[in-house]
Amino acid sequence: MRKAQAITLVAATITTGLMAGLFAAFAYAVMPGLSRDADRSYVETMQNINDAILNPVFMLCFVGAFGLIALGAVLAWRGHDRATLPWLILALVLYAATFVVTSAVDVPLNDQLARAGDPSHIHDLAAVRDTFHTPWVISNGVRALLNLAAFGALSWALVVFGRVTAGSAAGSAAASAAGPAVPQPRVPAFTPAPQPGPGWSGQPQGEHPWGSRG
Repeated sequence: MRKAQAITLVAATITTGLMAGLFAAFAYAVMPGLSRDADRSYVETMQNINDAILNPVFMLCFVGAFGLIALGAVLAWRGHDRATLPWLILALVLYAATFVVTSAVDVPLNDQLARAGDPSHIHDLAAVRDTFHTPWVISNGVRALLNLAAFGALSWALVVFGRVTAGSAAGSAAASAAGPAVPQPRVPAFTPAPQPGPGWSGQPQGEHPWGSRG
């Protein structure tokens, strides 16, 4: 159980970190760079990005991270220690919020941009761009922060898990070094001899100390 929990926690942290990096890169590099392009270049590039990003690697990270966090929470709840459970639940809630924002805002905007058609046939490229750009940038910034917070919660869960594992290992090592308890032999209780009273000669009563007289 502990090994499965460790593998799941590491995998969830990696996939969540990849998604946080992707959204953050759009927030501080991709969109600021595209904002300098002409309307036609901007619309065409975003259409191509939205089409290319729907690939198995993206879906594996985007959907897989949620499943891995949920599995990690279940394993922590069923395991011997639940120290990581609060952080996993926090990460799950934050990532679920990222999922909701993406599905409710970014995906519809991407679909709307795709339905606009070939940029060469769009009459008002500026209007299409303005309708898409501002809400998409704001939504992406929100989901980047949410995903980054989920990544932070998972990273701390790894730290907590490592501390608990190290503590359990140290306790097991100490118990092994001490070895099994050796039973101590029972010593019979010592009963002191009765103390002689006054006039006791050390001989049984009725017997003369020098024997019988003839």
